[in-house]
Amino acid sequence: MLKLYRWPSNDWRSISAEMPSEIIWADLLNATDEEKQFVERLLNIHIRSEDSLSEIEASSRLVFERGTLYLSAPAVRLDEEGEAEITPVGFVIGPRVLVTVRFAELPIFDDVGKRIGSDDSLENGMCVFTSLLEAMVDRGADVLEHLGAKLDELSRGVFKGGLVRSKRPVRSSRRMREALENVGELADRLAKARDVLLGVGRIASFAGDVGSGWVTAASKKRLEAVSKDVASLGDYETRLSDKIQLLLDAVLGFINIQQNELFKILTIVSVVGVPPTILVGIWGMNFKHMPELDWTFGYPLAWLAVIASGILPLIWFKRRGWFE
Repeated sequence: MLKLYRWPSNDWRSISAEMPSEIIWADLLNATDEEKQFVERLLNIHIRSEDSLSEIEASSRLVFERGTLYLSAPAVRLDEEGEAEITPVGFVIGPRVLVTVRFAELPIFDDVGKRIGSDDSLENGMCVFTSLLEAMVDRGADVLEHLGAKLDELSRGVFKGGLVRSKRPVRSSRRMREALENVGELADRLAKARDVLLGVGRIASFAGDVGSGWVTAASKKRLEAVSKDVASLGDYETRLSDKIQLLLDAVLGFINIQQNELFKILTIVSVVGVPPTILVGIWGMNFKHMPELDWTFGYPLAWLAVIASGILPLIWFKRRGWFE
C-alpha cells in the first residue's frame, strides 16, 4: 500500500498518475511492484528490498547518494500471538520529500501521519523523518520502562525466597524453570529494544551530519536531541542488562543449591542404609554354627541393632548440621 501525505492538508492519496508538488511523505507498506516503480520514476530514487534493508553493515544502512539519503534501521512489530519481532524500515530523504519503506504495521507511523496538517513542525519530509525518530525513541523508552518494572517484580520473587519457599521440590523446580524462562524472555526483548535504539541513534547522527546542506537548524537540533536521548537510554539499557545477568546468575545459583540439596539427601540415605545392610548381610549368611541363632532374645536384639545402626548416622549428621 502507498500513502501520499500532503502539506498543509493531512489527507493522503493512493497511487495516481503524478506526484503532486505538495507531497512531503510517501509511505510504502508492503508495496507492490507498481507502487515502487511509481515512486522511483517520479522521485528518481531506488526503493530497496527487504533483504537489502535488513543488512547490518554501516555501508548498507547509511548511504548518501546524489543529494539523497538512503537509511535503514530495525523496528519492532508484534505478530499475531503478541510476540515481538524485528522488521527493517527504510528511509529515503530528499530536500523536501520523505519515502519510507516498511513491511509491517507500525502504529507510530500512523500516529505521525495523523498529525500532518495540524502540526506546524511537519512541513517537509525531513521534519516528518525527525518526528518518526522521536516517536521511535519514545516507544523505546516506554519499552525499557516496562522491562524495568518486570525486572523489579522478578527480582523480588527471586531474592525474597519465592523460588525455594515450597517444601516440595517439584513445585520449587517449576518456579525456577518459569523464572529462567522469564529472564530469557526479558533478555530477548531487551536485545531487540537495544537494536532499535542503536539503529535510530546511528541514522539520526548520520542524517544530521551528511545532510546538513539542506537540513534546517531546527531539524538538526532535533536530530542531535534524538542522539542524546538514545545515548541516555543506552546507559539505562546497560543497567537493565546487568540486572538481567544478575538474575540469571541468581536463578542458576538456586538451581545448583537445589541440586546439591537433592544429592545431599541421597548421600544421607545411602550412608544410613549401609550399617543395617551389613548387619542383615552378616546374619543372613548360612553358616551352621552361628551363636546368635540360639539366643532367646536373638531376634529382637537383631532388630534393635539394625534400627540403631540406621538411627545413629542420622543423629551424627544432625549434629554436624547436614540438615535441619
